[in-house]
Order: sequence, then C-alpha cells, then structure tokens
Amino acid sequence: MPRPDDARNDLFLPMLLMATALVGWFGMQAYALAGDRKQLTAIMTTQETQVAAALKIRTSLDSLAADTQRLANAGNVNARVIVEELRRRGVTINTEPKVAAATR
Repeated sequence: MPRPDDARNDLFLPMLLMATALVGWFGMQAYALAGDRKQLTAIMTTQETQVAAALKIRTSLDSLAADTQRLANAGNVNARVIVEELRRRGVTINTEPKVAAATR
C-alpha cells in the first residue's frame, strides 16, 4: 500500500524540473530583450545626428523659401515664377518664423 509521502515525492522532481525550465525560459527572454534594447538604443543614438542634420537643412530651406516669397511679394518677377512653380507642385511657403518644437 502506497504511503501519502510517496505521492508528494513522486511530484517533487517533475515540478522542480518544470519550475527550473520556466525560470530558465524567463531568464533567456530577459537576456534577449536586454540585448535588443541595447541595439535599439545604439541605433537611436546614431539617428539623432542624422535627424539634427536634417533639421538644420530643413531650417535653411524654409528660410530660403521664405526669403524667395518675400522677394515675390516685393515684385521680383523671377521670385514670383519660382513661388508659383513651387505652389503648383504643392509646396507651401510660410513666411512667419517658426518656433522650434520641443524634442524628446
């Protein structure tokens, strides 16, 4: 006749293996996610310089377009042709200075 302690001992090893496998799985996932986070942080740092350069170019192009619009408003024929061609292509020129948007 089996004793009650035998049933408890029969389940101990499988439950221990299951718990060890589960902890190992969570550990592996945490390690992989930490590596992914490190890679994404490195990529984001690399892109920050590119975004800053693009913003600088965008600011200078906006300034150039605004100056061209002001020349067209003052009566310059060549500037008027450029502004009309840009408008035809869907480019909107804002002559008001922009306030820099806050970045993250």
